[in-house]
Amino acid sequence: MKNTTRQPAQLILKDGTVFTGFAFGDAHSVAGETVFSTGMVGYPESLTDPSYRGQLLVFTYPLIGNYGVGMLSSRRDTPQADFESDRIHAGGLVVSSLTRTPSHYRSRQTLDQWLKKEKVVGIEGIDTRALTTHLREHGSLLGKIVVNTPIEWYDPNREALVEQVSVQAPVRYHGKGKRIVVVDCGVKHGILRSLLNRSCDVLRVPWNYPFASLPHIDGVVISNGPGDPQKVSETIGEIKKALHGKLPMLGICLGHQLIALALGARTYKLPYGHRSHNQPVLDVQTEKAYITSQNHGYAVRESTLPQTVQSWFRNLNDGTNEGLRHRSLPVMTVQFHPEASPGPTDTAFVFDEFIKMVYARPR
Repeated sequence: MKNTTRQPAQLILKDGTVFTGFAFGDAHSVAGETVFSTGMVGYPESLTDPSYRGQLLVFTYPLIGNYGVGMLSSRRDTPQADFESDRIHAGGLVVSSLTRTPSHYRSRQTLDQWLKKEKVVGIEGIDTRALTTHLREHGSLLGKIVVNTPIEWYDPNREALVEQVSVQAPVRYHGKGKRIVVVDCGVKHGILRSLLNRSCDVLRVPWNYPFASLPHIDGVVISNGPGDPQKVSETIGEIKKALHGKLPMLGICLGHQLIALALGARTYKLPYGHRSHNQPVLDVQTEKAYITSQNHGYAVRESTLPQTVQSWFRNLNDGTNEGLRHRSLPVMTVQFHPEASPGPTDTAFVFDEFIKMVYARPR
């Protein structure tokens, strides 16, 4: 395809760096935080991950779109397969080379067609190696994908993004096992599928729902989600009540950070975050290493943890905390994604550990 058939676009970073390419998808200007993911597959799952809300997502793998995209289901009573929510949450997409002729038996549309339908802009023809190197050296930067019309800078971390991605009312997913409440701070459908696959009866509630006072529940999962954990004060308040009631609890990604804050620890923003499917973590108690899927820009400062908790996992790249266990309460957290989606399933056992903890709870 000749360049004259494509619409020129620019990726402009807040520090003045400019990358020139061509627009695809829904060609309009958009602003957000520019972040990169080193995953080689899983672009449908990543784009629909609510944790990418307000971000311009850069894929470091050079060829994107080669296996196409399936079709989102209109059903809301079953977690979506192949997608992590019912829409694209990333503000924009940045790739090196876009495939317009995908090959996969389950493909029903191209990535370009999907982005057009979802009204999301992409930019291709970018040197994503140079861009990623720049972000690693300078940290995640505010950015704009500019197509014809100028646009103001936008910092998603200044907003309470969790409110934008959570359900507005409780949703029930029927199962025959224990009743698990999932606090939806931007939950990935992979988490719901992981619980349903273990026969749990799942009640998904909004981020600010008074879940601690619900009767007849057996455990709580605090989900992943976007943005600064310190802005999710209502959920932190409910977690404190649940801790007092000794409810079995699992925190995943943002949920890990929120539980840590409820316990008295502090969080901080990482320079460029962990967004990939190949993050190595160490179980500090068994000294066994796992490869994990991750997507977060904030972390728990381990030095601020109270004596009531112990570190469970630690990142082998930068030493950051990746999980906690409470010494006396049935509470466990992980910074990574044990459900993967996409990524390795090395740590799916975390859900099994949680279910064991739920069944061990005295009634």
